[in-house]
Amino acid sequence: MANDRSDTRTSWPKAWLGALALLLVALTAFEAQAQADLPAIPPAMACADLLGTDLTDIGGEGSRVTEAQEITNDQGIAACSVRGTLAPAITFAVVLPTDTWTGRYLQLGCGGLCGRLSLREVGAASGCTPLQAGGVAIAATDMGHQASDAGWGDDPQKRADFAHRAQHVTALAAKRLIEAFYGQPAQYSYFNGCSDGGREALIAAQRYPEDFDGILAGAPALNFQVQNGLYHAWQATANRDADGRAILLAARLPLLHDAVLSACDDLDGLADGLLADPLACTFDPATIQCEPGATDTAACLTPTEVEVVRKLHDGPRDPATGERLTLGGPQWGSELRWTVFVPETPDATTASQDHALEHLTGVAFPENPPEGFTLADVTFDTAWLQRLAALHPLYDATNPDLSGFHGAGGKLILYHGWSDTDISPLNTLTYYEAVRSHMGADTADTFARLYLVPGMYHCSQGEGPYEFDLLTPLMAWVERGEAPGAVTARQPAQDEASGFGQFGHGRGGPPPSGATEPLPGYPAAEAPSASVLRSPPLLPYPALPAFTGQGDPNDAANWTDGATRVEFTPPAWAGSAFFEPYAPLDH
Repeated sequence: MANDRSDTRTSWPKAWLGALALLLVALTAFEAQAQADLPAIPPAMACADLLGTDLTDIGGEGSRVTEAQEITNDQGIAACSVRGTLAPAITFAVVLPTDTWTGRYLQLGCGGLCGRLSLREVGAASGCTPLQAGGVAIAATDMGHQASDAGWGDDPQKRADFAHRAQHVTALAAKRLIEAFYGQPAQYSYFNGCSDGGREALIAAQRYPEDFDGILAGAPALNFQVQNGLYHAWQATANRDADGRAILLAARLPLLHDAVLSACDDLDGLADGLLADPLACTFDPATIQCEPGATDTAACLTPTEVEVVRKLHDGPRDPATGERLTLGGPQWGSELRWTVFVPETPDATTASQDHALEHLTGVAFPENPPEGFTLADVTFDTAWLQRLAALHPLYDATNPDLSGFHGAGGKLILYHGWSDTDISPLNTLTYYEAVRSHMGADTADTFARLYLVPGMYHCSQGEGPYEFDLLTPLMAWVERGEAPGAVTARQPAQDEASGFGQFGHGRGGPPPSGATEPLPGYPAAEAPSASVLRSPPLLPYPALPAFTGQGDPNDAANWTDGATRVEFTPPAWAGSAFFEPYAPLDH
């Protein structure tokens, strides 16, 4: 368990103190943002001259800059846009502001299995002033392969580039180009990624602790092998009958979701359609099971559907021992986003099926399975988990030993949506607790924070607030030693009318395959929405915000640090050793 951070102040009313604390945090954040801009540093050479930069010692023979030209984006930010190759097949891009650079460098992660190069989106940075002002040099990589290369997983080098090497050598190359272009190195280096980009963020902290001063890791696919090779495989098959047809369909999910909210919505003291702490919800789907012999099932679930709900929520177990094979499934409150593995029609495929097959047939094992492999070949037992464990040290980012990163002065912020059904937030919770256990809670508190976002889906979107800025607090922590506290999250008002927040993938998710830009421009920074439905605060785990009972509950000013805390103990499961220190595998 995490340290008890409950409020011990007793001389003033708790609600008043909490409101004052949030006000002070807001004022501090405002002051920090106002002071965030460092002096602009002009280029020391022409953009085109970067074509001669030697990268051979970084990437090997054939590594070079292939393009370098001046560009201006739609916001009027002028920059030198660079593309290059790091051997054998890593493509990278760096965008260097020509008039506004303030000494900061930001590297972006790449979701899914990557295979594309894009700097279009910077997640969890809504309203980040240094970005909006063009003060940050930015880079990204395709991680060594293109989406059109169906056989890249057969190449051990491309696997290694995807697993860990591409982001590292991209950082080295980008920093060299920065130093050449401006005549001085970057003062501060950051990494920001979500989904597999979150895994890449943690790989950097674990394997290459001196690459970045600050790391922002969202919904990380850190338990990579189990995530795709067991979790998604189970979610894709547990909802199928003997003929392979889906039992629970998407049209039934609102019924299930309403029942969950009816049972648990007010546990946090406010019935607002969100579960602030899904772990406190002990919903039993049998409570909405149809009566025996019922012919009208519009307002209830059939016994078969109830059994499927249990399977999807709880995850697979070894049939012989009953031992858990995953940390668990999606959390209560996320049911509207179960469309990741619950189709609209009985014969439709799901995203979970695609994720699992792509992983298991392409990268999961030392030797890829023969053609014709299907999810029917997955055995869902400890033997299958042991097969996946062979490449756990290559791909996974579950090593809790962050002593190198801590020793280098690094700061880490993790975040995860409670309603994420692509990657269960239990993975991030388990990792954070593993770091605190291995490093010591007091030490971990000096360099790591976790934010859990009620109602948010995978990386973004959802039924709750999902627009927030964690990059600015990370910069303040790295650059001025200001540890992050309350962060205001916003839910854009347009979601209520459009319904996009209900089933949309989200701006933080991976762009479409083939999204490589001809020559990347400086990304347009996302500005906060002008109109919002609600804007409660996010507090570092395990703290939970509480409504003061006064004023508008959709206004962050009317919330305080509550007396309750998220209570989480990592469950026992067959892969518990994955979250213990291990020696990484390079190939």
